[in-house]
Amino acid sequence: MLKEILVIDDNPDIRLLVSNILKEKQFTVRAAANYDQAVFEINKKIPDLAIVDIKLDKPDKDGIDLLKLIIKKNKLTPVIMISGHATVKIALEAIRLGAYEFIEKPFTKEKILNYVNRALESTELKKEKDLIENKLFHSFDLIGESPDILKVKKIIEKLSTSESRVLISGPTGSGKELVARKIHKISQRSKNPFVIINAALLKEKKYERELFGEEFEDGSISFGALERANTGTLLIDEVSEIPYETQANVLRVLIDQKFKRLNSSKYINVNIRLISSTSRDLKELVMQKKFREDLFHRLNVMPIELSPLSSRTEDIPLLINYFIERLSEINGVQKPIIDLNNDNFYTYNWPGNVRELRNLIERITILSANETKENINKIIEDILNPSHYSENSKKSLEKSFTSPLKEAREHFEKEYLITQLKKNHGNVSKTADFIGMERSALHRKLKSLGIKGIN
Repeated sequence: MLKEILVIDDNPDIRLLVSNILKEKQFTVRAAANYDQAVFEINKKIPDLAIVDIKLDKPDKDGIDLLKLIIKKNKLTPVIMISGHATVKIALEAIRLGAYEFIEKPFTKEKILNYVNRALESTELKKEKDLIENKLFHSFDLIGESPDILKVKKIIEKLSTSESRVLISGPTGSGKELVARKIHKISQRSKNPFVIINAALLKEKKYERELFGEEFEDGSISFGALERANTGTLLIDEVSEIPYETQANVLRVLIDQKFKRLNSSKYINVNIRLISSTSRDLKELVMQKKFREDLFHRLNVMPIELSPLSSRTEDIPLLINYFIERLSEINGVQKPIIDLNNDNFYTYNWPGNVRELRNLIERITILSANETKENINKIIEDILNPSHYSENSKKSLEKSFTSPLKEAREHFEKEYLITQLKKNHGNVSKTADFIGMERSALHRKLKSLGIKGIN
């Protein structure tokens, strides 16, 4: 599909020159000779890319105003600013507001085409990234009816009118980023940026550059996460991994709401909502002097704890049904028939938590085309093989083989009844019916084996 480019310049020679260069490369070109024409063309239809002169015919309106209008209508539309007499300050302002690039006049044919092609390629990559993120997160809901998940949902709902900082803790794959996105989505900042910085993936020397940005000798700027998230929400994933020295600078930003880019003496004011997440115990790290106590208290205004999937197995069938629906739709495949009573789902320890379950269901939706329920169960069993079972289950099994018959029988009964209770969401009556035992007798058996209520 041909890309459409809008050229805005009050100089007819420049306007014609740029238009002809683009038409030679088979681009569709529209042109505007002044500010009002430009506004008309932008409102009529947003182009795939705009080339905008900074100085136009109006003394009180210029290309910067047009840049703001385009970004407001579609933040993914790349805008290349051009000028023959703009100051460095104006150029930096244009980049800060979202312009893809700033080019000084005069410019060569090769230079303008190079920037146009790079800008369009960059936009396609952003669109693909947004599409992937939309599939992974925006189309997914926080699924579960266990007490732990209901509590989390209630907290998220209450946060809709709050600007409080949030600290989300939980094991890897439990849904921390999903919760952060849900908080942003229902907040008053939902139309503003949601920026993620993963502290666990950064090299030690890059933390401050990624957070605060950097200014270079040639005047170019690398914008940091704080600046990109301005007016929106910043998620610092695995906040525990930020070096101790850098933590002091993060604390200062939270107190002063301003910071300096690296190699700059100018303060930049920011207005962000900070959400942090961690899979480690920050309180323990504070005691070990590996995390600043003052920063911990600043981050931990509203704590949210996500429990591991193995401790809320009553949510497993709900999650399986949900992922079957969503992943079959996303991948364009037939929905597999999965036996929700498959013991493997409830005896497996799920070290990767909900993410691992989601990946499993996606794998099954791809592998199980035209397969019977029995074959699908075999696929599940092969994936969730006994070598992945929990350490507790392994130890219990080993103990059974080294114990007298009576003790071994008790070990087996305990493991068996716990599994059946989890499958029936802790419902003793349903469990009793399934295993063919009187409800009162099952109660006595559970008490004798020391099995307490399973929710």
